[in-house]
Amino acid sequence: MDLRLPGLRGPRWPRRIVSAVAAVVVLAGAGTWTAVASDDDTPAVHRADRVMAVDGVKLDTSYFTAGTGRRPAVLLGHGFGGSKDDVRQQAEKLARDGYAVLTWSARGFGKSTGKIGLNDPKGEVADVSRLIDWLAKQPQVRLDKTGDPRVGVAGASYGGAISLLAAGYDDRVDAIAPAITYWNLADALFPDGVFKKLWAGIFVNTGGGTARFEPALAAMYDRVAESGTPDTAARALLEQRSPSAVADRIKVPTLLIQGQTDSLFTLAQSDAAEKAIRANGAPVDVDWIAGGHDGGDMEGDRVQTRVRAWFDRYLKDDKAADTGPAFRVTRTGGVDSTDGAAQLRGASADSYPGLENGERSFPLTGRREEQSFANPPGAGPPAVSALPGLGGGGLSQLSSLGVGVSLDFPGQYAAFDSAPVTGDLRVTGSPTVTVHVKSTSDTAVLFAKVYDVSGSGSQVLPSQLVTPVRVEGAKAGKDVTITLPAIDHKVEEGHRLRLVLASTDLAYASPMAPATYTVSMKGDLKVPTAPAVTTAAAPLPSWVWWLPLAGAAIALALLLTARRRTAGPAPDPALAEVPLQITDLSKKYANGDRYSVRDLSFRVEKGQVLGLLGPNGAGKTTTLRMLMGLISPDGGEIRVFGHAIRPGAPVLSRVGSFVEGAGFLPHLSGRENLELYWRATGRPAGDAHLAEALEIAGLGDALARAVRTYSQGMRQRLAIAQAMLGLPDLLILDEPTNGLDPPQIREMREVMIRYAAAGRTVIVSSHLLSEVEQSCTHLVVMDRGRLVQAGPVAEIVGSGDTLLVGTATPVEEPVVEKIAALPGVASAAPTAEGLLVRLDADGSAQRLVAELVRLDVPVQAVGPHRRLEDAFLTLIGGSA
Repeated sequence: MDLRLPGLRGPRWPRRIVSAVAAVVVLAGAGTWTAVASDDDTPAVHRADRVMAVDGVKLDTSYFTAGTGRRPAVLLGHGFGGSKDDVRQQAEKLARDGYAVLTWSARGFGKSTGKIGLNDPKGEVADVSRLIDWLAKQPQVRLDKTGDPRVGVAGASYGGAISLLAAGYDDRVDAIAPAITYWNLADALFPDGVFKKLWAGIFVNTGGGTARFEPALAAMYDRVAESGTPDTAARALLEQRSPSAVADRIKVPTLLIQGQTDSLFTLAQSDAAEKAIRANGAPVDVDWIAGGHDGGDMEGDRVQTRVRAWFDRYLKDDKAADTGPAFRVTRTGGVDSTDGAAQLRGASADSYPGLENGERSFPLTGRREEQSFANPPGAGPPAVSALPGLGGGGLSQLSSLGVGVSLDFPGQYAAFDSAPVTGDLRVTGSPTVTVHVKSTSDTAVLFAKVYDVSGSGSQVLPSQLVTPVRVEGAKAGKDVTITLPAIDHKVEEGHRLRLVLASTDLAYASPMAPATYTVSMKGDLKVPTAPAVTTAAAPLPSWVWWLPLAGAAIALALLLTARRRTAGPAPDPALAEVPLQITDLSKKYANGDRYSVRDLSFRVEKGQVLGLLGPNGAGKTTTLRMLMGLISPDGGEIRVFGHAIRPGAPVLSRVGSFVEGAGFLPHLSGRENLELYWRATGRPAGDAHLAEALEIAGLGDALARAVRTYSQGMRQRLAIAQAMLGLPDLLILDEPTNGLDPPQIREMREVMIRYAAAGRTVIVSSHLLSEVEQSCTHLVVMDRGRLVQAGPVAEIVGSGDTLLVGTATPVEEPVVEKIAALPGVASAAPTAEGLLVRLDADGSAQRLVAELVRLDVPVQAVGPHRRLEDAFLTLIGGSA
């Protein structure tokens, strides 16, 4: 998103805006009308598309109606980076349910013009008042009085914020239903004065870059992104554009829908909104859904049904409308073993419990009463919690299913544990704890989180959420009370709670200067339990949650490049220029009845494209996993440029890898996806060598297009470009041509050859033998975990007994018969190129050439005629 500028609280928009100033001009006549068919007896929905001129900005709008007579109106806002088309389906449903619905693309999005103002009161918020003016003139819209339509506003994220702001600035708004949005944007992006750098960068790129934003926002983002520290002016600018700036003016019935898997706009944002709006005397209900900006189940059908009921009650005055409980939370109860579906159940209470209800205290102890740890130079490698922007659920969904995927580096955190929990514990709200912090620097930045630790020691970070804490005056020592992320999480009996205070986190900016932090406990961990919230007796309908392989793959890549460096064998200077040497490598999995890899040895030189071949079960994948540091061998060693490979080895930064099925954010361009990935590694932008990688990948103008428009071949090349970022000296590609058609395979072959041509090395594992033969210079053939043969492709293929003789003119049949009868020749047959001659045990190419010259055969070339497939099958026998 984008930020910036000190701002005073903007003036409340007057109830009636002078028509000469606020007039909405409709362009292109009455617009375009479309009838939307219905599958039942409900009236057809009519859609009118109009471009409206508002204060020099063109807004692209769609107006949906069905049936006759006047009815309440609903304005539907869209999410950041989207457009009015994103909410079309919901608009049509509301129209069929008796509402006049207006959707629009906000400034700078879709076909609307203007600069993005992040819901600027003088920009996007004023636009909503102009749209309400327009609705007041429509014959289908019910009026409370002249110029005052009965109107509600709803939307998610960016659209959710505009609904809150509209209610604060225009008192004609009668009800709102904001979802997964912010109350205070400064608190969301600068929590406790710490810059949420990855989310901020994602939103800037989603908006099309800083040039698409208002100049004040662009300058603010550049300033904060460069310094890594938000300043007072930046906070003021964002607060000016936040609903919290008009907290005392939002006095309409409000349904707050907030996501549990959301590291961007946390549950604390809706908590602050609930408190403020309820203090104004308005009805407020709160619904915590299973999804959020980090993925998960958005519960779309259920949420839309509840929003409609909310508007039925407060716009249609339907007293019988069931608006649901005052508080509801969706809980995940594991996975159905029959179909992989997440078990979702609703829990509710008659009143909103807040984030500190029903607190229980848990004493915490550590290895030492006082623990010291480092903020490393450059704040890297960073700990990993959430991976912002990964569609499909990412790490938060895995944690909700009991899978621990976070990462803290030894020496960069302190940990304090509780005793095992007696009885099941349901945490609902924000735990709090007071600690004493000292630092060798005046300012300390910590990242606090509470893990659920099982009896076996495995730990899960609920919803992958952390709390950043900036401590000023830390050099003298300071007591700090930390409010941890709000969650709804069940802790099983016998599990422990673990408070971790880390010095880094991938998603945030940390001080670049090295420092040592020392922390100690000053009180118990207080955990809210909200005892009045009870779970429904029967599970609610749910959708299947497919585990997000793309998020896991990127997380895995981050772990590889970010693991803490530990001591290992000394580098071998004699191998400093050798990309890879494997010596006596062996691996036998636990409980396995045979070795997956046994006594494997081979060497790869610079400039080679090496094909790793073998039938299923040959040990190729195990070898690659050991090479990438994912698993450790039982015997032997792997050296890359003389350095021994182990999990987290520093030399792995010189290794790039592509695993089939890489995931990208579909709404971002190819270039934006690559830039986002590189930022996630925490390495300097200048080290990416983005231009060189893109030139080798050969994507051309497609880089500026959204990835959702890419063909499979383009996605594969983008994935290879991602693996090539940083121009690693050793590039590992696993099945890079899977799913490609012949022209795309040829393009992929050229990409690999171009990459190695600059003196780098490529290792490719593929089942397409013909393609390996054309693209690889060298081969390693494995079978049953052992090396069968290694060497140049020409040498391995050329060891057959069949020769192709190229001739200037076709060979006549009588001459072919004479050749077939020669000593040492088993058979001869004419081909389009000349002759195909198979030698017997006594034959040789030299003797054959001499006989052909004697017979006046116009020989132009003689070479082996055996496909790689023939050689491969010969080498591995029947095991294929």
